[in-house]
Formats: sequence, structure tokens, C-alpha cells
Amino acid sequence: MIEPEALAKELLAVAEDRKAWEPVLIDVRGKTTIADFFVICEGETDRQLRAIADAMLERAKELDERPLHVSGYDDATWILLDFDAVLAHIFLPGERAFYDLESLWAEAQKRRRSSAV
Repeated sequence: MIEPEALAKELLAVAEDRKAWEPVLIDVRGKTTIADFFVICEGETDRQLRAIADAMLERAKELDERPLHVSGYDDATWILLDFDAVLAHIFLPGERAFYDLESLWAEAQKRRRSSAV
């Protein structure tokens, strides 16, 4: 089993590799009980969102990690991959702006690139 921070870094790297827009890793440890890390990114189309999600799921599988739940895959405006301590949010641009999770968690540490983690 991989540590949550390492999994979050891996998912962030996948988002970067799949050309997701503005991928970020937010450390929410000690700020909430719902997760330790959020990975947030966006894609241009529903097809790109699914491709990012599929790549994240494949990488997690390689690491012997399985999501507890996947939400929003069919509609693909906001796909949520729930790995318990790590939540990956993959948005269409309008959805990301509307829900603005980054502002909600502004006090938490935000990291813009996987190499910065």
C-alpha cells in the first residue's frame, strides 16, 4: 500500500502527463477529515476528462490501489476519484470555476507541480 502523499503525487504527475490544465495538489491534512490530499485539474472536453481519469485509475492500479468510488464519469463535467485519503477532482473549466474548491481550501498548502512536492 502506497502512502497517501505518494499516491497524490503520482496522480498529479498523471494529470500533467495527460496535459490537464493547471493541475494542483492541495494538502488538507489537519484541515478536514474527508481526505489528506486533493488533486485538482481540468480538461478541455469530456473525452479529455475521461482520458485523465482512466490514466489515473490505471496508474493507481499499477500501484495496487483501488478507488473506493468513482463519480461523474458518465457525464464527465466533474469526475471524482475517491481513494480515501486522496480525492482527485477532474473538471471541465466552467465546473471548476463554479465549485472553486481551491478557494474553499485556500488556507491549505497548494502545490502547482509534482516536482514541487
